Amino acid sequence: MKFTDELREATKVSWEKSLNHPFVQGIVEGTLPLEKFKNYILQDIYYLKHYGKIHAIAASQAADFKITALLADKARFTAEAELTVHKEHAEILNITEEDMKNFKPAPTAYAYTSHLYRATMFGSLAHSIAAILPCYWLYADIGKVNEDAVPELEIYQNWIKMYAGDWFQDSTNEMIDLMDSLVEDMNDKEKESVKEQFIIAKDFELHFWEMSYTFEDWLSKR
Repeated sequence: MKFTDELREATKVSWEKSLNHPFVQGIVEGTLPLEKFKNYILQDIYYLKHYGKIHAIAASQAADFKITALLADKARFTAEAELTVHKEHAEILNITEEDMKNFKPAPTAYAYTSHLYRATMFGSLAHSIAAILPCYWLYADIGKVNEDAVPELEIYQNWIKMYAGDWFQDSTNEMIDLMDSLVEDMNDKEKESVKEQFIIAKDFELHFWEMSYTFEDWLSKR
């Protein structure tokens, strides 16, 4: 069994809950209220800005310059591609400059990005990729599973198409292969340490849906 197969097995409950979360199913069925999607977009723009930086930090950890170049490209292309789509979403959803100026990340968005920085700052390249990978892999799965879905709202159609597209699917497979290659010479204890970063990040992906769906906020604001 490949290491990435072990990662999927270790997160199978969380994975199924993510695929079937009301937020995701609302997009697929076209029934998700736009205010909930707007909340998600605002949180995700914040997340992606840090996600790109995490790729850049991971690129600096690689001994093999080919991996450095790969991750540097992904830092740019992934962030640019997703932020471009989010910019289009922002226009449709009437997200204003004032909205962006006053935006504060919800606890889950803040904690998730903090986990990514912790993985890169205190771990190896393998730890960094393990923390980065769930975001790629889950979204690729959602796109593939729902590629034939045609929700009534075009904004939801475009969201699904992006992650079902060949570019994103290929990019995800590159990251899966990289993850497997990085642990080839590790012992079981080292692999468990890497696996933990993946499991935590995958749980944060599930919480991200819940955060967006319920308009999670800091308790002091309630």
